[in-house]
Amino acid sequence: MNKKKFYITSTLPYVNAEPHIGFALEIIQADAIARYKEKKGYEVFFNTGTDEHGQKIYSKAIENKQDPKEYVDYYAAKFDNLKQALNLSYNNFIRTTDEHHKKAAQEFWKRCFNKGDIYKDKYPIKYCVGCELEKTDSELINEKCPIHPNLEIQLIEEENYFFRFSKYQEPLLKLYEKNPQFVLPDFRFNEIKEFVKQGLKDFSISRLKEKMPWGVEVPGDNKQVMYVWFDALVNYISALGWPENEKKFSEFWPGIQIAGKDNLRQQSAMWQAMLISAGLPNSKQILIHGFMTVAGQKISKSLGNVVNPIEVTKKYGAEALRYYLLKEVPTFDDGDYSEEKLIQLYNADLANGLGNLVSRITKLCEDSKVIYNINLPKYKSDFTKNQEMLNNLMKKFKLNEVCKLFESQLTEINKLIHETKPWENVEGSTDFLESTLNKTVYLVNLFSFIFPNTNQKVIDHLSYGRKMNLNASNKVQVRHLTGLFPRI
Repeated sequence: MNKKKFYITSTLPYVNAEPHIGFALEIIQADAIARYKEKKGYEVFFNTGTDEHGQKIYSKAIENKQDPKEYVDYYAAKFDNLKQALNLSYNNFIRTTDEHHKKAAQEFWKRCFNKGDIYKDKYPIKYCVGCELEKTDSELINEKCPIHPNLEIQLIEEENYFFRFSKYQEPLLKLYEKNPQFVLPDFRFNEIKEFVKQGLKDFSISRLKEKMPWGVEVPGDNKQVMYVWFDALVNYISALGWPENEKKFSEFWPGIQIAGKDNLRQQSAMWQAMLISAGLPNSKQILIHGFMTVAGQKISKSLGNVVNPIEVTKKYGAEALRYYLLKEVPTFDDGDYSEEKLIQLYNADLANGLGNLVSRITKLCEDSKVIYNINLPKYKSDFTKNQEMLNNLMKKFKLNEVCKLFESQLTEINKLIHETKPWENVEGSTDFLESTLNKTVYLVNLFSFIFPNTNQKVIDHLSYGRKMNLNASNKVQVRHLTGLFPRI
């Protein structure tokens, strides 16, 4: 029987700096959703990668006296290292310098060109190198981009190719109307709808090769290279083998895209108009998260507060950072990271909470010297409410609420043990211990998409490394499991 298909993709971060905590938030959110869907029986295609073209990267490579390809190879490897450091489950890592991607971007260009949506013109624009985007006067504050106030706005007047974005106001508004959950959260959806209602301006989609050679060559014009956004956005479908692999593309597309709020326009308006132009289905849904601050301050190299997520996991482990970013950061809004708060959460929820629960119940079961039956179906009625609550939250992708549900269930089991005091009569408490053992295993497994390492450690320990079928009866001699989350 063919499994249902599910596709999720992060944005592709620019490879002009080390990975930081903001992208860790995005990729961990995507990973939790991907793992949850896989747990629900879907065949999941989870895409991420690196965006490697454009003025910003070219300038950095020249500044470092490096060949651009050498420069992007170095940083792409650093982003791919996040897979092991954060225990990510993505099964595709695309680079926009991949030959297949470049050919797909050129094919996409041809389709939009043949539709009459690409034309050449000379036009003056105000351009932010930091955003790699054209800016209108209303978007600038004192002639500066509010996201990159330290960069000068460039005034560019040259002959480039343009995309007829203005043609797609009505098609986009119809798309939004037909799909009331197309962008989450609602306030971001309202934001993009208002942007489109105000009217759309055609945008430049190429640069002169003699000025900026680091890009995908425009089909039929070797003097121009593609504007970085036009090229990069195509990765969401080139990752699926488009245009050659029609079967895979049709099985997985449309997919869900997750992005930061500075990507709202590109993902939910520009890319959607491009897809319509190319005659392809629109995305299924766009999830927009907020920005990260560090100890209440904007992340800035000059402040020296850039947090490398790989370094955090070396100190506290992947599960600690995953849990912190999923619980403490509102899924669809801005959030803050501080090492102090991470330690507090770790000790409260993981060391004193989850780690202590697993240690207590396995020690009591070991002391009783009884063979226990881990049989989750037997206790199914006890778990139904939790499963329904989780499913309802995940339908809306409320990951921080999911973590709060986990915390409440954890607290409930620990409270029950404290009130029952099974250690006072271990031999007479075997029924309670078996029930609590099953609840603990179920809790860890239910939230395994948040804590994949912990779930595996618990299962491996209880099954002595053998395969355990959680949908059946498993007779086990329980041994004490300690040290899952040593207190800091």
